[in-house]
Amino acid sequence: MDKNINRREFTGILGTAGVCAIGIGSGLTACSSPKTTATTNEKDPRLLWDKAETADKIIVVSDLHFGVEDSFAQNVASKPMFVEFIDKLIEVGDVRELVIAGDFLDEWIIPLNYPSHNDSDDFYRECIANNQEVFDGLRRAIESGIRVVYVPGNHDMTLSEVVLTDELPGLIQARDAVGMGVHITGDRNEIAIEHSHRYDVYSAPDTVSNRELTGSDETMLPPGYFYARLGTQWKAEGKPSNKVDYPIIEEAPDPSDIDQSGAYLHYMVMTSLLLSQYTPNIGFEEKAFDIHIAGFNDAYSEYDMCPRILDDGTISAPVLYKNFQRTWDERQVINKVNSKLSFIEAIKGTGSSEYLRDQANRQYIDNPASGVEVVVFGHSHIPDFHDFGNGRYYVNDGTWIDTNLNAGAELTRTFAVITTGAIDSVKLCKYELDGSVSDITAEHIDA
Repeated sequence: MDKNINRREFTGILGTAGVCAIGIGSGLTACSSPKTTATTNEKDPRLLWDKAETADKIIVVSDLHFGVEDSFAQNVASKPMFVEFIDKLIEVGDVRELVIAGDFLDEWIIPLNYPSHNDSDDFYRECIANNQEVFDGLRRAIESGIRVVYVPGNHDMTLSEVVLTDELPGLIQARDAVGMGVHITGDRNEIAIEHSHRYDVYSAPDTVSNRELTGSDETMLPPGYFYARLGTQWKAEGKPSNKVDYPIIEEAPDPSDIDQSGAYLHYMVMTSLLLSQYTPNIGFEEKAFDIHIAGFNDAYSEYDMCPRILDDGTISAPVLYKNFQRTWDERQVINKVNSKLSFIEAIKGTGSSEYLRDQANRQYIDNPASGVEVVVFGHSHIPDFHDFGNGRYYVNDGTWIDTNLNAGAELTRTFAVITTGAIDSVKLCKYELDGSVSDITAEHIDA
């Protein structure tokens, strides 16, 4: 098999769901071309919209990715606009909640040559200090009476409750498992908001795969963490093109062998869409990943995590995430996935807007026990809107990073607006450079 297989060929191997943004939320890889966004709204930008008589609006933002250092952070130019946006939410006077649905701060987008840290709490305090104006704005929002809610994402899964509480007294934190959460809200508890990384094999917390290797139950960082670090280093070096001889698996296992078919798909993702794209100036066996957080306390290489055929004839990485496909079921239990997914089903859907849309339906809309009518996800950076009918909706609120490579460079500063009531209204919006708001819902139906 050609290890340089192209994306179209690989999507055909995986199936119709495909893979478009591995290490999802990193903003380092491009997906299929998005629909164009709406033009700038010409209404008076002094107010975001005409004020309602009651505070019935729930605003959802996610994937802000505020970093510890502006030289490599993904949200620098957009930062003052987000602060301005917060103040306009206060000014308009009808916002009940501002929900930050994950990837608020970022412990993943860090070059490999950045000094290693051994205390995530201290790291996040430095990150807060580098984005103090954002926290000052959120404090003003809380003091104004807006309920500000935080839901963990994958890039900030190690962000502790106490660090945020110390900085933002009054902040509501929605956590239902380690490194993730869901916020249920609305007049009738009809709205569910989560980052959605619990359904992503590469981004969901993983305290299982490396338990034996590290002797720790706290190794929650999933493979996506390592890919994001690798991609950030590659980007920092100017995206060099280096040839790396990755292991070759000539033939796919028989489809009836579910275990090895899953291992082979993991190998395909690793070699064809990840490690072969991110080629910084480090050796394949160089221990460049110096990790001393979340249960890890060692240095690792690409070799350690790249699947191959082992001496016993099975497909697996030799060190990190050994037999990765076999840990998914246990991870789903720990991560409180309501409707379980097979490893093959989940890996085929990685990075796909359709897959996340299907999970919104499977986990909530089509689950009568949930009572949920509106689902909001983040994670993909791709704004998406779907009307299931009968007042039931799914929306992905996109991102605020400076350049959104996952959905088009200009498609950023997007958010969801839900007006809760007897019948909810839901729309996707974009905060424009002139301070006005555009309704972009129609352009992103089933994106």
